[in-house]
Amino acid sequence: MVSHLQRKPLNKQWGKIKVIQEVLREDSGLKYVQFRLMEMEPGSQFEEELDRDECCIVAMTGRITVSEDEQVFENIGTRESVFERKPTDSVFVAGGGNTFLITAVTRARVALCYAPALRPLPTRLLAAKDIQPEQRGKYHNQRVVHNILPDSDPSASSLLVVEVYTESGNFSSYPPHKHDQDNLPEESFLEETYYHEIDPQQGFVFQRVYTDDRSLDETMAVEHGDVVIVPAGYHPVGVPDGYASYYLNVMAGPKRIWKFHNDPAHEWIINRP
Repeated sequence: MVSHLQRKPLNKQWGKIKVIQEVLREDSGLKYVQFRLMEMEPGSQFEEELDRDECCIVAMTGRITVSEDEQVFENIGTRESVFERKPTDSVFVAGGGNTFLITAVTRARVALCYAPALRPLPTRLLAAKDIQPEQRGKYHNQRVVHNILPDSDPSASSLLVVEVYTESGNFSSYPPHKHDQDNLPEESFLEETYYHEIDPQQGFVFQRVYTDDRSLDETMAVEHGDVVIVPAGYHPVGVPDGYASYYLNVMAGPKRIWKFHNDPAHEWIINRP
């Protein structure tokens, strides 16, 4: 049985656009985060007016043109597969009535990452060339991170977006950490979604979401194209031998700060010699 936290691909057709995933506040239980993933045929267009939300448009694969008012970002996107393992281009658009238009230059997979718009901000290209891959972890807990929209970047008012690559036989988001308490400076409250891809595609990874009191404790076999919703709790990912993992994280909460708390039972792993 699929967990209520796990979303299988929708593959809902809107003309020349296929909606692969859609996590909306009204059906997810989340208050801050929304997520949509689309596959667009060449020449197809998607237009949206942003009212209460800001949006990060991620050119996951293929090439797109994004326009908002007089700003046009032409032919952006850097890869045909996320497993080329190189950063890609994104565009940030604030809320408050701004309308953006996405046009697919080639066949493209586009992620739309939403969070509440707290103040007016300029539309901005988040260029791949400005993202420096970051290596995290050691031993069998290694991963590579692309910080598309980290909390150190003032482009957004509440939205955080990051890509993570975890190679065969490694754990990610590990040791288990959480960010479900609005208790700064020790910990921030951030909801989160994980969109997963796996190489080769027939593989799976494991993701556990659990709280200290185990009132939430679910372990999922996550397949290519799935989304895992993390409303609270620790949320590690384990990658079996022979497969590689990619996931796109969207985070948001009352304050735009990523301050996490490790599970005390497993924090000792960090301090191994």
